[in-house]
Amino acid sequence: MKIRVIGGGLAGPEAALTAARLGCEVDLYELRTVVDGKPRLTPAHQTTEFGELVCSNSLKSESPHTAPWLLKQEMRRGGSALLRMADETAVPAGHALAVDRVEFSRRISEAIAAEPGIRVIREEVTSLEADAGGAQYTIVATGPLTSDALSAEIERLTGAGRLAFYDSISPIVDAESIDMERVYFAARWDKGTADYINCPMDREEYDRFYDALVAAEAAEEKEWEKLDYFEGCLPIEVLARRGRDTLRFGPMKPVGLRDPRTGKTPWAVVQLRKENLRADSYNLVGFQNHLKYGEQARVLRLIPGLENARFLRYGQIHRNTYIQAPLLLDEHLRLKKAPHLLFAGQISGVEGYTESIATGMLAGLYAASLARGVEPAPVPRGTALGSLVHYITHAEARDFQPANITFDLLEPLEEELRKKIRDKKERHRIQCERALEVFDAWLGTLSGA
Repeated sequence: MKIRVIGGGLAGPEAALTAARLGCEVDLYELRTVVDGKPRLTPAHQTTEFGELVCSNSLKSESPHTAPWLLKQEMRRGGSALLRMADETAVPAGHALAVDRVEFSRRISEAIAAEPGIRVIREEVTSLEADAGGAQYTIVATGPLTSDALSAEIERLTGAGRLAFYDSISPIVDAESIDMERVYFAARWDKGTADYINCPMDREEYDRFYDALVAAEAAEEKEWEKLDYFEGCLPIEVLARRGRDTLRFGPMKPVGLRDPRTGKTPWAVVQLRKENLRADSYNLVGFQNHLKYGEQARVLRLIPGLENARFLRYGQIHRNTYIQAPLLLDEHLRLKKAPHLLFAGQISGVEGYTESIATGMLAGLYAASLARGVEPAPVPRGTALGSLVHYITHAEARDFQPANITFDLLEPLEEELRKKIRDKKERHRIQCERALEVFDAWLGTLSGA
């Protein structure tokens, strides 16, 4: 049983480790490599390591009975290797699961190197023909920066063209350059541990920052750029132009972040989240942007506490390519026109680290089962993972955009029960318990999983 996996981000390594665990021989292809002593990278990556996180270091909420928590619980029960490594490399982040991105990537690379069933091939894949390299099935998990040649091959096979939006990266600041006299640690509503640094603004400070932000000069647009942003990850300057108070009800929302030094809630707050356990660097939560580096430095130093900030990485923008999954994929993530191909991760139409890993795990489970000649039962709609797959395979294709896991995607409770239980948290608790029961039952149907 041989599987080919293309892509060394998150979904690809998860799929490879899952299929290898189930007895498959796996060829894992990755474009990033070292040529003549120099790294060959994508526009967004900084290393050739597997599982490099190029945007945030957060895998979202671990608060019980939330949609991201439910998806991660299903993944843990399904044996997700990368989620286990995320748990092992977690850094304090309140109710979120955030990781030390360097250690996380290192653990993934080590796990792949230690797996005898995985052979790593550092080269670009340009053909998706059946039986390539002797593989029975191929999992395409090339993510948001699929190469032009492979994108053209996908376009040839699908006949539907490719869709692209642009994803952004938040700045990272050196912890030693933060003026700790002007900031405070707190968790929203004092829930969980106070792991975030909060930079409070009064109204005058906010207005000065806002005016500078909306007037800042954007980075030069490349020929290949068509600025078609994903609504769930808008650059902060684009969001700000929707109205003066938009940021105060979005990434700079001060509600629940009372300043313990004054006892008052600020007019606006910028939150900083740890990048690693050493706490020597922090990223600006929600501050992805497409501004010139000099402009970023000027504007971001208007934030209280960051007047003398040293930026280890500025915000950037990069392409994110995904297929029209509702037209192209079946419920097993297979390409309808070429069922030897499965798609996973962001190229399949999901958004987010956790969702990418989850679909990688699912594709690995499916491919391993199919390679044994067994048609696996599709993950049920009543689960978080099943709801995510249901969305990408059944959404309106014309207006299709990638999705994170939310309760809006899950099956609602029966109308009678919804009327009886008015409390939203209680309804979510019941949905989560039902979903986990259904997921466990489905896992039991997968031979060898």
